[in-house]
Amino acid sequence: MTTSVPVPLASQPQAPQRKPRTYTPSPWGDFFLHHTPCTPSQVNTYIHAALSTSWGGRIYFQRLVLSQLLSMKERAKVKEQQVRQIIQETMASSNLLRKLELVDTLQRLGVDYRYYEEIDQLLRSVYDDGDKDGGGSDDLYLTSLRFYLLRKHGYTTSSDVFEKFRDERGSVSSDDASCLLMLYDAAHTRTHGEEILDDIIAWSKSRLQSLLEEKNLEPELAEEVRCALETPRFRRVKRVEARRYISAYEKKGGRDGTILEFAKLDYNISQAIYCDELKELTVWWKDFQSHIDMRFTRDRLVELHFWMLGVIHEPYYSYSRIMMTKFFIFGNFFDDLYDNYGTTEESDVFTAAMERWDEQIAHQLSAGLKVLLASILNATNKIEEELKLQGNMHAELVKKMVIDTAKSYHAEVKWRDEHFVPATVEDHLQISIPSSGCMQITNLALISSRGNMTTREDVEWVFTFPKIVRGACIVGRICNDIMSHEREQASLDHVASTVQTCMKQYGVTTEEANEKLRAVIEMAWMDIVQDNLEQERPIALLDTMINVARIADFIYKREDAYTLSFSLKGIIGSMYVYSV
Repeated sequence: MTTSVPVPLASQPQAPQRKPRTYTPSPWGDFFLHHTPCTPSQVNTYIHAALSTSWGGRIYFQRLVLSQLLSMKERAKVKEQQVRQIIQETMASSNLLRKLELVDTLQRLGVDYRYYEEIDQLLRSVYDDGDKDGGGSDDLYLTSLRFYLLRKHGYTTSSDVFEKFRDERGSVSSDDASCLLMLYDAAHTRTHGEEILDDIIAWSKSRLQSLLEEKNLEPELAEEVRCALETPRFRRVKRVEARRYISAYEKKGGRDGTILEFAKLDYNISQAIYCDELKELTVWWKDFQSHIDMRFTRDRLVELHFWMLGVIHEPYYSYSRIMMTKFFIFGNFFDDLYDNYGTTEESDVFTAAMERWDEQIAHQLSAGLKVLLASILNATNKIEEELKLQGNMHAELVKKMVIDTAKSYHAEVKWRDEHFVPATVEDHLQISIPSSGCMQITNLALISSRGNMTTREDVEWVFTFPKIVRGACIVGRICNDIMSHEREQASLDHVASTVQTCMKQYGVTTEEANEKLRAVIEMAWMDIVQDNLEQERPIALLDTMINVARIADFIYKREDAYTLSFSLKGIIGSMYVYSV
């Protein structure tokens, strides 16, 4: 029996090669090939089985987990209906605060996707009722919560509702920390020119920071304030927030036990599905790696799946997450190949072969790059065939997006070779926005998850980089650049970042450039909110685009956590390994 040996990318000594960067290995390896998630009650059994030298012990444990998973699914069906009854009873009541807090709770616990129709009906009713009286309320907390939820769901509601709360200094404020926190979160659904919301953010941020420093808040409320100051509620990754808030909600005195139990069951059931996806992907990835020497690139399979999970988390979208993870493995190859490994000549030939979708014209490439090219073409063809078998009318667009992604990275090679720094940040973004991959993530999610419910008009619209998509791309591009700038500078050969461009444009230091770029990010978030309010397209479509910005913001919040992936190990563990 013969075994394949990975082909080095550089197998032709006469071809000048650029020294590849050294990346940290994957923290996960093939962990998910054998991992079976277990609930806290199963931990002791798991440890006993793991230490057992007999296959019998391990098989017993796997059967036990499967049995308990089936039991969880049965209990979840019952609890889901009980929660639906709670929603219906709440909708029938006249208590507006109760209605809004129920919607907010379901969303933060990550189970709102089970009740889209009911929530939409409830919020439509709230909007229509408020439209009659201008959304008036003398309760600042209630006004803030209503404003936040309606804007989040694309309902145009005026920021003038806060005018009545101005004090003698013209500020909108509160001495109640919970109210102030809700006000701060609501104001982050601002659009351009809403000065009252700008003022609210500036004042409430300062006041919340002071409250934290004074250390007079209850521990649970202090944690909510810290979380909001780091990431306002509108910008949080849904599944990450669900894992965090399940623990926080459990500590609340007024919690609903039925809703809490359902949220836990739903989280653990979904986690088992995500782990099955990673098991399938790990098998595919190990086979892919067996043909090519992958030392030139980052091994980030698990992190990419987590990224896609941030875009579409619903358990019934398994195929979408698997397919999108594979696609962005290719994007990862392109990024590392064009940015820091391939020569200019290799990049030109590789791109030409991609555009023509023909590996035969790539005879000038090294054996390793030929194998990489053939593997990408074959894997993409297979994805296209899978979509066609599903009856997906957009199947052929996957190939177009792979080619577009390669071309967008190739466009930056000239910058790299000539050490070119664009004159303005806007000039930079004209080239670097396409290579952020955010448009491709959006369209792949729409094509694969919504299938033929996504119209060709919607797909073509996304290809034009509308305001909401461009905003998500800017968030991803600039957040990445800010966090990777210092590391990139250590390499002589790299593509100029938006940080370098901003420094050149304004003649400022790195720190000053970062501040200016953070202002650009805030403007991008305003664009995202504005398009979410103005576009007459399905809310699921628009929310997917916002999710793209949310997960990019999370990945690059404190550092380039995709490249320095050990920093994500804890959160990924909570998503896939440790149940609630």
